[in-house]
Amino acid sequence: MKQGLSLRVSQHLALTPQLQQSIRLLQLSTLELSQEVEQMLDENPFLEMVDDTAPREEFGLEQTDTPVSQDSREFESATDSIAGSTDTASANSQKESENTPETSAEPALEESWEGDGSVESSPDDSEWGGDAPARKNNLDDSDAEASDLTGAHESLQDHLHRQALGLRLSDVDRAALHFLIESLNDDGYLEDSLALLATGLAHGDLEQAEELEQHFSMALKLLQHMEPAGVGARTLAECLNLQLLDCKDGEETRAAIAICRQPMELLAKRDVKRLSHLCKFPEDVIKGAMAIIARLDPKPGRRFANVERNLIVPDVIVVKSGRGFKVSLNSDVMPRLRVHDIYASALKQSKGQSGQALQQRLQEARWFIKNIQQRFDTILRVSNAIVERQKNFFTHGELAMRPLVLREIADELGLHESTISRVTTAKYMGTPFGTFELKYFFGSGLGTESGGNASSTAVRALIKQFVASESPSKPLSDNQISEMLKEQGIECARRTVAKYREALRIAPTNLRKAL
Repeated sequence: MKQGLSLRVSQHLALTPQLQQSIRLLQLSTLELSQEVEQMLDENPFLEMVDDTAPREEFGLEQTDTPVSQDSREFESATDSIAGSTDTASANSQKESENTPETSAEPALEESWEGDGSVESSPDDSEWGGDAPARKNNLDDSDAEASDLTGAHESLQDHLHRQALGLRLSDVDRAALHFLIESLNDDGYLEDSLALLATGLAHGDLEQAEELEQHFSMALKLLQHMEPAGVGARTLAECLNLQLLDCKDGEETRAAIAICRQPMELLAKRDVKRLSHLCKFPEDVIKGAMAIIARLDPKPGRRFANVERNLIVPDVIVVKSGRGFKVSLNSDVMPRLRVHDIYASALKQSKGQSGQALQQRLQEARWFIKNIQQRFDTILRVSNAIVERQKNFFTHGELAMRPLVLREIADELGLHESTISRVTTAKYMGTPFGTFELKYFFGSGLGTESGGNASSTAVRALIKQFVASESPSKPLSDNQISEMLKEQGIECARRTVAKYREALRIAPTNLRKAL
């Protein structure tokens, strides 16, 4: 085969590091972005927060004629105003110190032994037969300690260990009870069997395992008599049964105990006739027993769980402005970054290999600031397009939502659908009706008699409205809801109604009637 040279022209997309960083920042949530900013501030010395910027005079440097980087010009006026207010305050304090007469550094001898509350002092208590220790009058520390004690969280294990202190037990039984308490999960259940726990501690010794299992059995009985009621149960039926033992004795309570002995599926389906036949109680007594069971706590340990509440901070805020709506970025989630002027000026005077490496870090800092600005600009553009398309929602609510897909916004803004998908994921918009994810405003459409489309969000809102206004004794079936939607001009099949109803977590007809 003869060798030769040939030219070929082709196009390909090259993802530069700057473009890769821009795409990655675009899909991050607010919390992930703040973590990314903190990491970049630790790694790159040329990046700094605007609030942490110190005046140049504190570094002993004069104003230079070096040009300021373009990334930091937008924050220059704010920095100058902060520096000016600092200088004015220092000048005023200096004048006050000049006008104040000099005082002696030594304390006055006529002061009482109690002191002024700011220094340590000890009175002469020799007449009482002892020396008084030095005291410090500081109420803030005591208040802080009291607030810490009142706000301290008590876990389920701590609550049970405190109750176990009042029991008279041998060392072995106390150790067995302690082990069972520590083996409980967050719901207060004992997931592993006693035999499995004993085998794990005995390391294969069968005699020791049997002895440990006996101690665990006695410790479990003590544990199940502690508060909260139902703790230490192995199954849901056992947990409910333990709580029923503390209820007032009566026919309905006995029926509830009998129900807990039956398969839990019958209770979940509220099959009154089958439960009445199995438990040998009338149906009205079974209904009363089910009402008692509904008031029990299936997870008694959850009240002690230390759950951190994660509040959603909107990236975009929509407010009514005249006849329209104004969309603005939330300043609380926008990091105020700039390039450090002093380090950038010093870098221009350095040469060599170290200077080239630092120059690359400076360029990375500028790219990072630019990509963050581009991220928020893209979010604002997409949010404006969404508000423009969903004006009826911001005026009348979710019943007026219109169908919208990602391609419509992508074609309008000249972006790709994947970019719109990244922007609308884990980004939230604060509206007069609450805070919603940007993806909430997108939905498929259902055909109408007029030839138009109705949003699936609006259809779900209609179904919720129909169910809320139905008669409790005669709840609406899926077929009836489908017919009611047809009367509104919306073509929606029964299976689609069932799918939307399940998405809204609305029980079926038979359960709604029983409830």
